[in-house]
Amino acid sequence: MLYFLLAVLFTVALYMIMRAYPRYQVNSFHAVVFNYYSCVVTGLFLTPELKAFQEIQWNSEGTILTLALGTLFVIAFMSIGLTAQKVSVTAASLAGNMSLVIPVLFGLFIFKNTNKEFTVLNYTGLVIALAALALGAIQKQQKTTEFEDGQPLRVSVFSYAWLLPVFTFLASGTNNTLINYLTMSYYRPEQTTLFMIIACSGAILIGTLVLIYKIFFGGEKLEFRSVIGGLILGVPNFLSLYFLLLALGSFGNSAAFVFPIYNILSMLVSSFAAWVLYKEKLNNLNRLGLALAVIAIVLISYQELGF
Repeated sequence: MLYFLLAVLFTVALYMIMRAYPRYQVNSFHAVVFNYYSCVVTGLFLTPELKAFQEIQWNSEGTILTLALGTLFVIAFMSIGLTAQKVSVTAASLAGNMSLVIPVLFGLFIFKNTNKEFTVLNYTGLVIALAALALGAIQKQQKTTEFEDGQPLRVSVFSYAWLLPVFTFLASGTNNTLINYLTMSYYRPEQTTLFMIIACSGAILIGTLVLIYKIFFGGEKLEFRSVIGGLILGVPNFLSLYFLLLALGSFGNSAAFVFPIYNILSMLVSSFAAWVLYKEKLNNLNRLGLALAVIAIVLISYQELGF
C-alpha cells in the first residue's frame, strides 16, 4: 500500500510543479527537456544492475521505436503542463487519467490482450469517461467587448482553452497505448525500468535538438531557473511511474485493479491540492465531470474492484 500511495503523491506533485512554472517564470518547454535528464539519472540511481544496459542492441527495431517514443513523451508532457497552467490542474488530471479509454479500446479491438469479457456496464463506463472529459474541460467564459467611439463593436465569449484537455487526452492515451505495445512486444517484465530509461533518452535527444534550434535560430534564452525547474520535475516524473510499477507487483500485477483506484485517487487529490495551493475553484460542470470520472472508472473495472 505504501508504493500505491507514493505513486499517487508523486503524480500529484507533477501537476503542482508544472502549475507553479508561470509564477516563477519558468519556460515549460525548456523545463520539460531537462526533466528527462533528471529522469534518466533517477532511473540509473534506482537500477541495481547496470550491466543490464549491456544487453541493449541500439540498432534493433525495439530500441529504435522506444527512442522514437521519446518524441511523444515530450509532446504529452508539454500538453499536460499547458493544460494545468492555462485551464486548471483538475482538467489536466482528468484528461490524463481518462486517457485510459484509448489503451483499453486498443487492447480490446486491436491488440486483443484484454483478460476479461467486456459487458454493457464496461462500455457505458467508456462513454461516461468521454463525457467526464468534456465537462472537466469547460471553463467560465470571459466576455470581452471592443468599443469604438463609445459604441460596442463585438462581444466574444468563445474560448479555445477546451482544446488543451482534449489534446492532452489524445496525446496521453496514444502514449500509453504505445507503451503497452512496446513493452508487450519487445521487453521482458523485469526490463521495465530499462525501457523507461531508453524512452527518456529518446526524449532527451529530440528535446535537446529542438531546444538548440530554438536558442540559436529562434532567439530564445535558456534561463537557469528553467533548468532547475526541469531537474526538480524529473524526480517525481520518474518516481510516479516507478512506484506505480512496484504497486502493480505488490498487488499481483493486477493492472485492472490498480489503475482504476490510482486514477481516481490521483484526480481527487490533484483537485484538492490545486484548491489548497492555487485557490483553483471548480464550476458546477467541472464538479459533475469529476464525479462522472469516478463513476466511469468504477464501471470500466467493477469486476476487478469486487462490485
